[in-house]
Amino acid sequence: MNVFESLAHQIHTEWIYLSALFAAGILILAGLSIKRAVAGEDAGVLPDEGVSVRNVVEVIIQALGDLCEATIGEDWRRYFPVIGAIFFFVLVSNMLSLVPGLLGSTSDRNVTLAWAIISFVVYNFVGIKRHGWKYIYQFMGPALWQPTIGGKTYHIRVLTPFFLPLEIVLHLARVGTLYIRLLANMFADHTVVMIWLGLVPIVVPAVFMGLGLLVSFLQAFVFALLTMIYIGLALEEPH
Repeated sequence: MNVFESLAHQIHTEWIYLSALFAAGILILAGLSIKRAVAGEDAGVLPDEGVSVRNVVEVIIQALGDLCEATIGEDWRRYFPVIGAIFFFVLVSNMLSLVPGLLGSTSDRNVTLAWAIISFVVYNFVGIKRHGWKYIYQFMGPALWQPTIGGKTYHIRVLTPFFLPLEIVLHLARVGTLYIRLLANMFADHTVVMIWLGLVPIVVPAVFMGLGLLVSFLQAFVFALLTMIYIGLALEEPH
């Protein structure tokens, strides 16, 4: 049973829209809660006591930020918002599917493909914005000969006919790997949990739901990490 699908049937729409809006709503409420928590004079300095939404989110953001800085470099803050948005949306959507009666939008191939395309467009946009038309050099292989004529150095890439079609295919394949990895892992995890819920509805499913929580986090992390890596590669100067 999927509550979102039942509601979507009544209002004549697709359930993934409702599921995605629900996940976005959770993130908005969490953001407002954290904003309220740090609104006081000293609240932005001192952490909350015990485990709270603010403490958990701050720890995750700090860890992601450190990883993003190490992967992308000094300009990491410019690209962190989109990476953070991808991570938290995928994470919340993954976790929704662990709740009986709900189904996260990342269980649908259209949503996972959409996020993969967004990641692909973002890192290519970043590369084009940084390097301009020279961004294409990253697809043309190494410069094996660099003669200097008239005070200007030319980069002769004699292997371009071999590298260019191969690099284009490999870059397009990144969309497929992001899309299939997330979809396949979440489908397999949620299927196992649902099967055990049907067979043994008390103890055993709790173990797999715990593993499912770990898988949900890891898949969101891997998706965000690969996006960081692709952005970092796009920012590098082609040689």
